[in-house]
Amino acid sequence: MSHEILPPAIFLMGPTAAGKTGLALAVHDRLPVEIISVDSSQVYRGMDIGTAKPSLEEQVRATHRLIDIRDPARPYSAAEFRTDALREMAAITAAGRIPLLAGGTMFYFRALEAGLSPLPSADPAVRRRLAEEAAHAGWPALHERLRQRDPDTARRINPHDSQRVQRALEVLELSGRPLSELAAGIRPAFPYRAVRLVACPEERSELHRRIAARFHHMLQQGLIGEVEALWRRGDLSPELPSVRTVGYRQVWEYLSGNVNYQEMVERGIISTRQLAKRQLTWLRATRGIPWFDSSQKEFEHVVVDYLSGRLWP
Repeated sequence: MSHEILPPAIFLMGPTAAGKTGLALAVHDRLPVEIISVDSSQVYRGMDIGTAKPSLEEQVRATHRLIDIRDPARPYSAAEFRTDALREMAAITAAGRIPLLAGGTMFYFRALEAGLSPLPSADPAVRRRLAEEAAHAGWPALHERLRQRDPDTARRINPHDSQRVQRALEVLELSGRPLSELAAGIRPAFPYRAVRLVACPEERSELHRRIAARFHHMLQQGLIGEVEALWRRGDLSPELPSVRTVGYRQVWEYLSGNVNYQEMVERGIISTRQLAKRQLTWLRATRGIPWFDSSQKEFEHVVVDYLSGRLWP
């Protein structure tokens, strides 16, 4: 058995609007860390306001790796994230610093640490057909189809989680094997010692207040104009993961004339709450991770002190 001491890597996780960016910056100011974004939407260029991407001032204060690396017309996968993140982590560690992975895309954290089984690449034609079927029958009907063929995967996916239902059915069609079976393969070792923590307001009402306030602030900052610039390109469609991002999808529907302004705002806030609920469900199912109440006044100092005691043997 190897007794090699693995280098540490911080996993700063939490639901949307919990205060992860501010905490990551505070940790960066006091500890020798470099930040890597774990966000499936912040990878896209031209999607700044609606993804709550770190501001230019915040990026000057601390470099955030793996943001603005992909055009919205080109989907970005968890497998690509794992490759990119491990490359950046190796560079950070070689420079004598500690990788700080901060974000809310929980599947990316799992893919990074546990690895991914080889799955078939996305097929635009299959995805388009599944989306058309869902437009007529609804995603819960497609979820039922998935349940009949891959009950283990269906059990882990919300019937309204269109992206995951679509991907699971796509894998079934392309490989002829259920996603649960493919995902059970041998996975590579993770060459770091993960120091995990969750940042989240203790009261759910506080998180909901932050979500609503942030969505209204995004609108004031120009979210509609940002989405309109994407909409006017002409090469993006609602089936793309970038356009399906919470907030962008609702504004896209508004620009398409499918909903009015007030409906767009309500749907945007509700969808963000639903995203936070899915994130919290995933986090609570992962045992042994300490939670820190991000609504507390000394929250950032408490987290830095906690990390200081756990990063070095």
